Amino acid sequence: MIAAIVVNISPVLLQLGPIAVRWYGLMYVVGIVVGIQVAMPYTRARGITDDQVWNVVGPCIVGGLLGGRLFYVVQQPLGPFLAQPWRIFATWEGGMAFFGAIGAVILTLAIVCWREHLPYWTLVDGAAIFAAVGQFFGRFGNLVNGDILGAPTNLPWGVIYANPNSFAPSHTIAYQPAPVYEMVCDLILIGTLFFLKDRIKSPGILTTIYLIGYSITQFLVFFLRDSEPIVGFGLKQAQLTSIVVFVLALGLGYWRLRAGKVEPVATTSQLTDTA
Repeated sequence: MIAAIVVNISPVLLQLGPIAVRWYGLMYVVGIVVGIQVAMPYTRARGITDDQVWNVVGPCIVGGLLGGRLFYVVQQPLGPFLAQPWRIFATWEGGMAFFGAIGAVILTLAIVCWREHLPYWTLVDGAAIFAAVGQFFGRFGNLVNGDILGAPTNLPWGVIYANPNSFAPSHTIAYQPAPVYEMVCDLILIGTLFFLKDRIKSPGILTTIYLIGYSITQFLVFFLRDSEPIVGFGLKQAQLTSIVVFVLALGLGYWRLRAGKVEPVATTSQLTDTA
């Protein structure tokens, strides 16, 4: 090996007695906060108030975290989780499947927007911006954890997860930096969404672009990830999911382009009347 990048950061940022503050959880909080702040100008420009956004944020965060974790768990050997059911919610051990989070948020938004009489597709487009930004920060937590890995490598940008508390199988060999590849893909996706967000007039198309872009990047990056098994057709579970989401996103885009209208925005009086 010619050179390597050594990451020697403990996944535990701070230990307060029995309570451990972990980089993974902290970066999720940072991603959520920054993602909301970045997405709000988009929704404000379309007549949705900050109060209306906050009405959907809480349920969507809960739904997204649960969906992401449960979709990860069902893809793993279930024996350890059945033996210790509390581990299903042990997110500090790493393990979130973002496709599960995406699906859960889309469903949660549908329910909340129906209940609150809010413009669904406009808010889903805002959620796409939020998700792309939040993912970027979440991948930093993966990098510290060493919980998503590429194959062992001799490339000069290979990463050695030297800290003994990291989840990497070896703390002395270099792996392809899969989280960094994902962060680069996230930046490209964020740039694409920001370039198009004020040029697209049909609600739902920005979501379509996000789903298509994310599916493509996941399909490609998982060829370099070595911590997940091949499950069928020479592909990994996330790649098979990517194909399904890609096809569904194409159908969604066609439908939303045919709709081609601006959604009405709920007024404060409407919200008061339905409370």
